[in-house]
Order: sequence, then C-alpha cells, then structure tokens
Amino acid sequence: MEQTKKNARENGFVKTLYDRKCFVEGINDKNPNRRNFMERAAINAPIQGGAADIIKRVMIRLPGELKDANLSAKMLLQVHDELVFDVPQKELQKTIKLVKKVMENVSELSVPLVVDTGHGKNWNEAH
Repeated sequence: MEQTKKNARENGFVKTLYDRKCFVEGINDKNPNRRNFMERAAINAPIQGGAADIIKRVMIRLPGELKDANLSAKMLLQVHDELVFDVPQKELQKTIKLVKKVMENVSELSVPLVVDTGHGKNWNEAH
C-alpha cells in the first residue's frame, strides 16, 4: 500500500489491472484531510477499477459466446460485479454454465475468480 501511495504521489495517478489510469489529484495537497482522502482513493482505485475492467471484458465477450452456443439469453443490466440476464427456462442450465465459465476465465490472475449464480422470476428471487 505504501508503494502504491508513493507512486501516486510521484505520478498523480494509479493504474488498474489493465493499465487504465485513475487520476488522484490532491494526493500531494497540504491539507491533511484532502491528502488522506486521496491516499485512500489511490489504494481503492486499482481494486475497484480492476473489478470494473474485468466486468467490462465479460460484458464484451458474453454476447458472442451466447450466440456461438445458440443460446437466446439476453444481458439486461450490470450492477457493480453482477450481471442480470433474461433466460428462457429451457436454456437456464446451459446459460449458467457458459456465463460462469466466461466470467471465471476472462482474466488471468494470481488468484481464482469464483462466480456465484442465482436465478428466479425476478431479481429478489435470484438472491
């Protein structure tokens, strides 16, 4: 964490997993409250930004994968690290298997990505 803060102070930004820059203006501010806030942002941005990068890659890849598998599931929305689909009941298990596979393998990381799934007639039932 200290190295991340040091790099942010020197460069004015931190990078996500896929090298997207997140600027941390104010990390060298004389005001300790602002400086501390930006130091916390410098630590958090690569983590949250990396998660955002991963879910975006999944969202780009999944429509083609679903089409190639002749599945008619449609991605409806994304909330943080969650994707919501409209899936015909007869395709549910195949779709779950495919979505889980794509999400867990979209990035090579030093730790495994483990995906949980849920399903139901509405968002509440799926959780």
